[in-house]
Amino acid sequence: MSTEEIQYLEHLINNLLRAKETLNYSYNICKNIGIKNQYSQEEKDRLESLSSKFARLTDLILKQTIKTIIKLDLEEPPETMRDTINLAEKKGLISTALKFIEIRKMRNKIAHEYVEEDDLLSIYQFVLIETPLLFDSVDRIEAYCKKFEKAASTP
Repeated sequence: MSTEEIQYLEHLINNLLRAKETLNYSYNICKNIGIKNQYSQEEKDRLESLSSKFARLTDLILKQTIKTIIKLDLEEPPETMRDTINLAEKKGLISTALKFIEIRKMRNKIAHEYVEEDDLLSIYQFVLIETPLLFDSVDRIEAYCKKFEKAASTP
């Protein structure tokens, strides 16, 4: 494992931790708003910010960090995102592949679709419920990556 690969992984972990921190800030505000049938414009703005940060952290976890970990573990990269998610569960990087498949679908909905008011309510509810799962995954990834740090420091 090269020094550059370890430095890149450290960079990714730092990005994950910063993204977790900003998501946590929004999450703490929005969990006090709670799940409702209607939101004020200010509440919608807060929830929209939370949803964007949720999607961003999901991307950091799935598209960058987990793929890098798989590469550092000297494994063949999975062909599909579903295979990546399943392998991440086997490695203990995420707690449940099924939930992360749902999270990935919601991330796509947040990022790519124009949604109606009813869809926004379901997005906000989902994000409020599932955000702690992203926090757990960041913690799992950080713990898993300590083995790379130990390997790099061993002569």
